[in-house]
Amino acid sequence: MTTPTHSIASGDLLIRNAAAVMTGRTGAAARAGAVDLRVRDGRVAEMAAGLAPQPGETVIDATGCVVYPGWVNTHHHLFQNLLKAVPAGMNADLQQWLASVPYPRLDRFTPEIFRTAVRLGMAELLLSGTTTCADHHYLYHHGHGAETGDVLFDVAEEFGMRLVLCRGGAVQSKSDHPGMRATALVPETFDEMLGDIERLKARYHDASADALRRVVVAPTTPTFSMPPALLREVAGFARGMQLRLHTHLSETDNYVRFCAEKYRCTPVQFVADHDWLGPDVWFAHLVTVTPDEIRMLGQTGTGVAHCPVSNARLGSGIAPVRAMANAGVPVSIGVDGVASNESGSMVHEANFAWLIHRALGGADQTRVEEVIHWGTAGGAQVLGLPGVGTLAPGQSADLAIYDVSGLRFAGFHDIATAPVAAGEPTPVRDVFVRGRHVVRDGAVVGLDIERLRRDAQTALETLRP
Repeated sequence: MTTPTHSIASGDLLIRNAAAVMTGRTGAAARAGAVDLRVRDGRVAEMAAGLAPQPGETVIDATGCVVYPGWVNTHHHLFQNLLKAVPAGMNADLQQWLASVPYPRLDRFTPEIFRTAVRLGMAELLLSGTTTCADHHYLYHHGHGAETGDVLFDVAEEFGMRLVLCRGGAVQSKSDHPGMRATALVPETFDEMLGDIERLKARYHDASADALRRVVVAPTTPTFSMPPALLREVAGFARGMQLRLHTHLSETDNYVRFCAEKYRCTPVQFVADHDWLGPDVWFAHLVTVTPDEIRMLGQTGTGVAHCPVSNARLGSGIAPVRAMANAGVPVSIGVDGVASNESGSMVHEANFAWLIHRALGGADQTRVEEVIHWGTAGGAQVLGLPGVGTLAPGQSADLAIYDVSGLRFAGFHDIATAPVAAGEPTPVRDVFVRGRHVVRDGAVVGLDIERLRRDAQTALETLRP
């Protein structure tokens, strides 16, 4: 039986000799320099140069390494980790991809296959230095799927990862839902959705500032997943339970055209009309938004999960996050499902986010420090987890130690930027969640990787055409 990682008291640590520490904060505070970090009871207790070991501390020598806050991934679909590079979807846009890759295979995801996919996804995230994952999980249909939320929390406990379950799903009639039309499945009922959210909240949800377990209300897409009359009801339901709200929005031009033709408004105005804006809401993608929509998002404190790799892979476009950030929109980063990304690495995502906006708008569009902020503190903000996302005394000791002693980093004048500026491969040596060692010497603690490979290969045979 796996020992629950998060139930074990974290040891006292001293991380010494790092070449640089990035904090996830903004401005001059983004860089802490070559400081040591002392961890007590799962929190950062002290950050200063030349800290001396104290009795009972485990000393971690970070020579040749840089230390970052653990990445906070704000939009994922972990079940898709067994759907990478499906040939029918490699050159498809979003609508074609949905109809040819994930939805036709939903009914093949047995509990065993689903668990294997989740374990693959969480391991890949941890090995990129990700400590928090918000999984937008929509593998639900009538009479089935309720147990999958429990599996996500169970695997997160096994791996020691912080998990925010964004409980998705669709209750729209099958003929009106573009994904469900590609399956033999029947959407769940509205009562089934709300009942399962109530159950998950009672069993797992923790409202504390550095909670390891959270539940979010997250119908898959507001324009397709449920009748508009229910959107306001869902928003009231979530806020009545003090749960946050999340969904996809404006991922492609099709979203904009659909709203214009059917509702005579833009997507952001549509969700605003149904009480879906505010600091407790964040949307994935927001690729196609107008200046007026950006202004609405900024004025209401509504956040975005920026998924640049998936958006590029599907030909959806580039979200205008520079304009969003300037307007006060909370910006975070998500890797999205790896069926439309092929990489579950937040380092890869951060590197691409740093580059793509510079290609589009010039070299002054993004700074490494800002991208780190989006991927750490920005993520913590949209998830409502102020106790994580930055390295500072009192904060949860969620951190990644990257080995930058290799040849590809030998020419760096500013080694602190290496993981974002160089991208993958940037080896992760150690990862801690609440001060607990979850990756040690480049391996996920307690993971039988050969068995996981075998399980994945068996699952692939079931999921192939």
